[in-house]
Amino acid sequence: MSINIVEKTDDLVTVNNILISVSDKNGLDELVSGLVDINPDINILSTGGTFSSINKVLGDKANGRLNQVADYTGQPETQGGLVKTLDFKIYLGLLTETYNSDHANDLARTGAIPIDMVVVNLYPFSRTVARPDTTPELARGNIDIGGPCMLRAAAKNFIRVASVVNPSDYSNVLNELRQTSGKISLKTRFSLARKAFEHTAVYDRAIADYLSTTGFDDIKKCYTLNG
Repeated sequence: MSINIVEKTDDLVTVNNILISVSDKNGLDELVSGLVDINPDINILSTGGTFSSINKVLGDKANGRLNQVADYTGQPETQGGLVKTLDFKIYLGLLTETYNSDHANDLARTGAIPIDMVVVNLYPFSRTVARPDTTPELARGNIDIGGPCMLRAAAKNFIRVASVVNPSDYSNVLNELRQTSGKISLKTRFSLARKAFEHTAVYDRAIADYLSTTGFDDIKKCYTLNG
């Protein structure tokens, strides 16, 4: 397998395009209001309930700034929100490297945009399985797929992309953007990447622990089995 070895990147990256999809909406109003105040031309991609929350926060300011991921990708969300962000244009936007001409050509070919920041936190799996009435089927439905994928992609590409997973980091991110005219530093992007990978590791560990302690008899009770 060949990999790209990057030798040049930017310390400060202007946050023009941001994807926000969160289960925990604490601090979301402060974040999106601050982002628009700092960069009035910012483009926010979002999904489902997060989109509705941001739309409510921004009001008239949402026009021209807030867009559904489905409108950007050209693919509507599947029933139940099963597939929303798992799309080539999303991951091309997250993984492209700044000084790679082939990546730039791919962006132009597909009409994709470089995504500079993702703000993602995951389905509350641990909280769900801690409830006494939780079934294996309810637990299965609360396994987040798109969120961890976006976080991992953004964190891998910390040389260009900021991955924000914890609402407690919103104020620090906004403060840096205010001080740098809407730019975020490599040092901060690296720090956020560490947190993102730690978050997804803990999340996956919780899923593995739950499945390892769930008996197959409990699984069978959830379903009518054919064949």
